[in-house]
Amino acid sequence: MVYSIFRKKHHQSSLKAPSPIISSPSPINQERSFLPTALADCKHEQHGTQTKLASELLRRNHNWADQVMIHEPHFFNECAKGQHPKILWIGCADSRVPPEQIVSCAPGDIFVHRNIANVCLFSDLNSLSVIQYAVEVLKVEEIVVCGHYGCGGVKAAMENHSYGLIDNWLTNVKSVYQSKKQWLDGLEQTEREALMIEFNVINSLHILCQTPVIQSAWSRGQLITVHGWSYNIENGRICDLNARVASPDDVEKVYWEAFQTKIQCKVNR
Repeated sequence: MVYSIFRKKHHQSSLKAPSPIISSPSPINQERSFLPTALADCKHEQHGTQTKLASELLRRNHNWADQVMIHEPHFFNECAKGQHPKILWIGCADSRVPPEQIVSCAPGDIFVHRNIANVCLFSDLNSLSVIQYAVEVLKVEEIVVCGHYGCGGVKAAMENHSYGLIDNWLTNVKSVYQSKKQWLDGLEQTEREALMIEFNVINSLHILCQTPVIQSAWSRGQLITVHGWSYNIENGRICDLNARVASPDDVEKVYWEAFQTKIQCKVNR
């Protein structure tokens, strides 16, 4: 059963039944109880005042809420009292990398911000606002910057093509690529992309740790640890990039050590 890793278990008796907190299986797909049925077969057709796909989403929501009430009747009341996540997750918007699901957490466990290629920028008011709220209001203790192998945004930044508006967003990723190109050249394409994806995570972590919000939090003694991870879509496992910062004194040291470790691994292959 999947419980919140932070909240108390309300009813031990419900341990005998599968938890609907993460997902509620469709009746036609009981053998895959750990995953809901894919929406791929729902075509964009009108169904009353809703499209068929939207109607299916609403049906699933109502079924999920009903199952939660049956198995954990106090869950929504507890959620309504407020959120107290200990983790801020900064990840890619890719639909195959849903944070709560890949780390088996319940609603309320993780405060999430996602964008194309898990980018952190000093100029992005969206992500900076999320970071400030997470650190100063929610008092999160851990921040995870998580990329994923096969990231389309990073791949696009490595190419000499124009994709329109997104080119502006990927400027920082392109800069990382150009600065590390000497270590990427000569590698097989898949390996090259994977290493660049790791470089991009490390770079985002480095920028995040330099933001005034994080620096101020550390200066007043707030305990925050920032981690750099990358998710493997092919096997569902997260790779710890061994980039971990817990104080302002660690920022530059961890940044360069993480890069050098990745570069050394490439050299030794």
